[in-house]
Amino acid sequence: MGKVDLQSIDEYIASKSDEAAAQLEVVRRMIRKALPKAEETISYKMPAYRQDGEVVLYFAGWKHHYSLYPASARLVDAFKDELAPYEVSKGTIRFPLSEAVPKKLIGDIAKFRLVELGDRRILGGGKVRG
Repeated sequence: MGKVDLQSIDEYIASKSDEAAAQLEVVRRMIRKALPKAEETISYKMPAYRQDGEVVLYFAGWKHHYSLYPASARLVDAFKDELAPYEVSKGTIRFPLSEAVPKKLIGDIAKFRLVELGDRRILGGGKVRG
C-alpha cells in the first residue's frame, strides 16, 4: 500500500494482492451482513465500520494474513474455542490467507463488538477513537 492515501474500502482492497483481495471481500461482506447499519470508512489507513459515532471493527490485509481489530480480552475470552486455531495478540486476531474465511466467526465477532460498545456506553466507558 505504501504512502498512498486510500479514500475507500474499494481502493484499499484493490491495492492488495489478488489472494488477499479475494479474502478481504469475503471479510467485508460478512461484516456488512452483521452490521447493516454501520458506515464503511477508512480510519488509521484501514477499513473500519462505524456505528452511532463509534468504530465497531477494523480489518487489514497483509502479505500472509488479514487481521481484525480490536480484540478485547472480553471478546477473546468469549470466542476462545473458535479463536484457538488463530494467532491472537495485543488486540489483534490474525487469520491466514491460505485458509478459507471463517464467515460465521467474522460475523459473530462483528456483532459481539457492537454489543460490547453498547455495554461500554451504558457503563460510562466512553467512545472508541477512530
